[in-house]
Amino acid sequence: MALRTTRLALLVGLLALVALASVAIGAKDIPIADVWHALTAPTGLENDLVVRELRVPRTLLGIAVGVALGVGGALMQGHTRNPLADPGILGVTQGAAFAVVLSIFTLGVTSLYGYVWFAFGGALVASVAVFLLGSGRSGPTPVTLALAGAAVSALMQGLVSAIVLLDRQSLDAFRFWQVGGIAGRDLVVLWQVLPFLVLGLGLAAANAPGLNALSLGDDVARSLGQRVAATRVVGVAATTLLVGGAVAVCGPIGFLGLVVPHAARALTGPDYRWLLPFAGVIGAIVLLAADVVGRVVTRPGELEVGVVMALVGAPFFIALVRRRKLVKL
Repeated sequence: MALRTTRLALLVGLLALVALASVAIGAKDIPIADVWHALTAPTGLENDLVVRELRVPRTLLGIAVGVALGVGGALMQGHTRNPLADPGILGVTQGAAFAVVLSIFTLGVTSLYGYVWFAFGGALVASVAVFLLGSGRSGPTPVTLALAGAAVSALMQGLVSAIVLLDRQSLDAFRFWQVGGIAGRDLVVLWQVLPFLVLGLGLAAANAPGLNALSLGDDVARSLGQRVAATRVVGVAATTLLVGGAVAVCGPIGFLGLVVPHAARALTGPDYRWLLPFAGVIGAIVLLAADVVGRVVTRPGELEVGVVMALVGAPFFIALVRRRKLVKL
């Protein structure tokens, strides 16, 4: 336990350093002294506005989204017992995408502040549909949830493609959201979904002991007095709130929810009471680091964090699949 606590403290310290880099590094060069001055004693100068109005909100949003996707990925892999599962397996990502495109096509909503709620609602509806489709007489199982998620995602993807082919305005607005990024968002958007993220984290913490029991198998969990169906409902609800909120604000950011749980598991082992907080902190570190890299490699322009994560995550995914001793969940 002492070793895990030390490692978590070190990760939190690393997160603080990455957050400082996120505030200090950008298209505009700002000395560290000016960054500190902007944070502690702003005077309204240009550098102060860049730091406080653009970089600080972007960093805070990156931390919130990274934590949500990291924890959501760990929950999803645990409940499906699939080491290659992604948080979007419940249809959350495609449900949000369909709602965004539909709101643009039918209502003319083109502002992020407007369609963030449609995205979150679409994610919730898709998750509920997957859960209902994947629930048989004995309740949902890892296999039925995965199959139902694949079916709903394919349906939503087909509907999205049909709409964006019919309407150019929908295509243009959807491309901005679909690329996945934390640039161009302010704290107003974060405050909109923050209550849902906090609720999702609370449900995830409550779900951790039950998830430990489910990892032994449903029959063993029942013999230990665990209510398997209720535990799975709580886990699915937590995943939906976390991933739905993150996707609604930033769009789909691939591979983060897949990569981070494996890194956390290597540091903590299979105990979800530790795995979930480690996954959250590592998720925030990875997302902020990817965002900083995206600002540096194409200066004075920027590469969206969703693109950077795809470039980094794809090789990791291939290596993970080709491992002979793939972790069993």
